[in-house]
Amino acid sequence: MKNDVWFFIFIICESVGNFFVAEPILSTFKKKLPLMKIIAFGASPSKNSINKKLAIYAANLFENAKVEVLDLNDFQMPIYTVDIEEEIGEHELAKAFLAKIAAADVLVVSMAENNGNYSVAFKNVFDWCTRINAKVFQEKPMVLMATSPGARGGTTVLEIAKKAFPFYGGNIKATFSLPSFEANFDVENGRISNAELDNQLKEIINNFNS
Repeated sequence: MKNDVWFFIFIICESVGNFFVAEPILSTFKKKLPLMKIIAFGASPSKNSINKKLAIYAANLFENAKVEVLDLNDFQMPIYTVDIEEEIGEHELAKAFLAKIAAADVLVVSMAENNGNYSVAFKNVFDWCTRINAKVFQEKPMVLMATSPGARGGTTVLEIAKKAFPFYGGNIKATFSLPSFEANFDVENGRISNAELDNQLKEIINNFNS
């Protein structure tokens, strides 16, 4: 209710031109908004995953947000087979992964490309999860990305995921590819170093914030 009141005051002040009053009211309004929960992960188990680095950077561009970064190594399960599923049932780690997705307001996912497709680690988590809830991504708004050392920036796996994820509850709002990771990402400072590409990603995130 208080948020509604601040917003109403801001609109009234703006309509009469009292911008010197509206600005502090707007600042107070922003502070009162609940934090948006961002779940981010790179779809790779590598401890030095470049896709995880990109996902972390993108997630932290969101305003008024709390970011939680998932590590696929925390969701290691046996390679999915029907026989194992019949023996152990729904895997607890798959349930835990789905619970993380359920808690998100926005998903920031960066896909690693292994031989032109998903990494085995991601595909296995995905397979176990689909056995519990086929809509793995639960219609959460998603920024879907990819990067790679090469000039194509993981576009092959990005296109695969872009086409497939909507069938599994993926509500993809935007996609982004970062080519030639080493040349375009400042690892030491954890940010995109190529100004043009950085502005492209920031525009995508700003569209979520607006």
